[in-house]
Amino acid sequence: MKRFVLLSLLAILPFMTRAQQRYTLTDAGSEREYYLFVPDSLGSHRSLVFMLHGYGGKAEGYFPEMLTAARKYGYILCYPQGLKAPQGKTGWNVGYPKQEGWKQDDVAFILHLKDYLTKQYNIRNSFFSGMSNGGEMCYIMAYKHPEQFNAICSLAGLTMEWLYTGPKPVGPIPFMEIHGTVDKTSYWQGDPENLGGWGAYVAVPLAVGRMASTNNCTHEVCDTLPQIRNTVIRHIFQGRGPEVRLYEIVGGKHSTGKNDLDVPEEMWSFFKQYIK
Repeated sequence: MKRFVLLSLLAILPFMTRAQQRYTLTDAGSEREYYLFVPDSLGSHRSLVFMLHGYGGKAEGYFPEMLTAARKYGYILCYPQGLKAPQGKTGWNVGYPKQEGWKQDDVAFILHLKDYLTKQYNIRNSFFSGMSNGGEMCYIMAYKHPEQFNAICSLAGLTMEWLYTGPKPVGPIPFMEIHGTVDKTSYWQGDPENLGGWGAYVAVPLAVGRMASTNNCTHEVCDTLPQIRNTVIRHIFQGRGPEVRLYEIVGGKHSTGKNDLDVPEEMWSFFKQYIK
């Protein structure tokens, strides 16, 4: 019996030792936490992928399905931890009314962390993703710092009205959004009257359309993915610039979308097109 237990532990040991590890980085006078997974074999593309949790979430153990893809394709996976706002919820400062007065600059933190990891691991390609509140960070990063990443993927994220009506995106970037049409937290149809309490934001097709126009996309190709649970319509916008995608989960709720499609695989299939 003891021999069987020992053999079982030896069998799973490689996976235990290759789990995400906790680290800290001092940023703007605060100690910031992040979790990092470094595969045993880092691909020649030497890629780094960020995954940001949602509002009230935590980085440790978040979206573990991403680890499987990171092992398979040989990229470093970073889960930063959001700070607690004055109201007590962890997250990213994206201008929600409930974050009013909070001075935390999370964009600066992410870019600081990216620069640090790039030097530590000789990174050549960087990608950015996040869910919900982390998805809002995806749009902010796409608008303000497209030069910092090869491509971006938002899961159930939104373009806040303050961002949409402000300065236009500074440049194109490959972008994809995965979103359910009956999401009762991040409404597909937008929320101009702030009925949900997150602040005013634009409809998901309009938000993605802004990215497509910024990328000089001139036409759209649609297909339907093999059904797992809900129907997923993939809208691909193409043209003279980088591609933009919208995965419309018909009847999908507020989630990463993992119950309706293989999100890590779809994400990497999109990201890898833009490896340099």
